[in-house]
Amino acid sequence: MLFSKILSSMKVWIDSDSNSNSNSGNNKILFIRALPFIALHLICVYAFFEPVTAFALIVCAVSYSIRMFSITGIYHRYFSHKSFKLNRVWQFIFAVLGCAAVQRGPLWWAAHHRHHHQFSDKDNDIHSPVKNSFFWSHIGWFISDKNFHTDYSRVKDFNKFPELVWLNRYHMIVPLLFVLLSYYAGAALNKYSPELMTSGLHLMLWAFAIPTVLSWHATYTINSLSHKYGKKRYQTHDQSRNNWLLALITFGEGWHNNHHYYPASARQGFYWWEIDLTYYILRFLELFKIIHDLRPVPKKAYDKTNMINN
Repeated sequence: MLFSKILSSMKVWIDSDSNSNSNSGNNKILFIRALPFIALHLICVYAFFEPVTAFALIVCAVSYSIRMFSITGIYHRYFSHKSFKLNRVWQFIFAVLGCAAVQRGPLWWAAHHRHHHQFSDKDNDIHSPVKNSFFWSHIGWFISDKNFHTDYSRVKDFNKFPELVWLNRYHMIVPLLFVLLSYYAGAALNKYSPELMTSGLHLMLWAFAIPTVLSWHATYTINSLSHKYGKKRYQTHDQSRNNWLLALITFGEGWHNNHHYYPASARQGFYWWEIDLTYYILRFLELFKIIHDLRPVPKKAYDKTNMINN
């Protein structure tokens, strides 16, 4: 019985739809199913026993930045809110990039986020810090058995693309390939560029494990902290706040009250002083016609009569 449950859980690590019917249960956390999440945190402890080099820090920063943008710009602003347009090829390429952030598939992410906006800070909101504990809103909801399921009814606009449905189901293939690439790249650099002081395990740690965990917790702060700490510019139906510090570490997502006031905008820092790195990258990609039709901030957002403190 236990062995069968372990095999079933391991299968879900690779095939996220293989046991989707079981996800209608309560909010319990199954240790076996959450084991990869826990294990990656433990692996990061190895960093205390490895030399910290300039090369490692640069690789970590680049990896973190690319994966953070893949979540904020692609999973969030594109798949969840369709705040700009992509052709089908680039849509798939960016979806693969999003999977490298190890926050599950693009349709899973978008479906849960759309649910959040519909029920933000109400009883049905699955990660509201107003209705739940800090632990639950930050981590618990993500690793609970119930929330492994993808509600495909919420992403009907993307269900018509079989490549996205397939990628969403087998999203773990991308991180596994990333791990292998990091390891073999580190081994090659150890052989041909020993002055970089890296190796297969060393590069895997700094290119994959550490930036993955850092980007996880940076992203989770938008759920756990930005509905509790910061300033409200607009009266929304929830407790969303603008928080400049969270905006810096999440490439613009911390302007959360702005976002909840007008979710469709590709820009979340509505004013020039509200740093929104994701938006700057989107504008850069627009120059090369990789993306197009960025949805702007509406004029009503700058009408002071619509603000709480005008």
